[in-house]
Amino acid sequence: MVYLNGNFIAKNKASIPVMDRGFLFGDGVYEVIPVYQGKIFRLSAHLKRLQKSLDSVKIPNPHIENEWLAIFNQLLTYAETGNQSLYLQITRGVDICRKHSFDVLTPTVYIEANPLIPKTKQMLEQGFSAITQSDIRWSRCDIKATSLLANTLYAQTAKEHQVEEVILHRETIITEGATSNVFMLKNGTLHTHPTGVNILSGITRDLALESAQACDLTIEESSFNINALINADEVWISSSTREIMPITQINGQTVNDGKVGQYWACVYTHYQRLKND
Repeated sequence: MVYLNGNFIAKNKASIPVMDRGFLFGDGVYEVIPVYQGKIFRLSAHLKRLQKSLDSVKIPNPHIENEWLAIFNQLLTYAETGNQSLYLQITRGVDICRKHSFDVLTPTVYIEANPLIPKTKQMLEQGFSAITQSDIRWSRCDIKATSLLANTLYAQTAKEHQVEEVILHRETIITEGATSNVFMLKNGTLHTHPTGVNILSGITRDLALESAQACDLTIEESSFNINALINADEVWISSSTREIMPITQINGQTVNDGKVGQYWACVYTHYQRLKND
């Protein structure tokens, strides 16, 4: 079952008009929200980011927090047992003709729940690989927009190269991953690109920083380049579905001799506690 514009219906029965601006232009925003043991994780933080995205593209929010919560909880009653990932998409709505400008429309709201199966600690301890590529995306990456063609191409590149992620850079300065935030640890200081228009500040990013502070790491939200990334003591990526994942090889070169570092283990443990609070 999925939710579409006020109705809970079978996924294969859900459809939108061809004049929906999300279909025609990618004119919409989205959120991905984890659900652990039946509890929606950091709902207020996710809805706050959703509101920021909606405001940035001038789409009215069709619901207040309590209404969103009721919809999510009802949808979860139809989902399989176990942890879930809620995907929420809001487009500007259905227009009467295809034109780039827009009028005030009724937003289209679509939500689905899918099983969320994070990798075990044992799996994560094997480490993962990444490659770097130039960041060709637009200049408002802070908006969680549905127009993700560049990210889709990066994801396909990662699949073709059999790596976990493509880490992006602008003139050698690391911004973020195609579908994740990036962290670089050196000499007890954790670096990550500062918030702004060049990255999407993830909820998991904030939790990773919170966990790092609990592990007595110094935090610096500052830029760093590819060379610093490859020569780091530890490299991590984070996202709602990956949580915090260690990267031990970049562009074929090993990080920390290909070993997962001790600080990642501490941060991982603290993050698991946050999930279960």
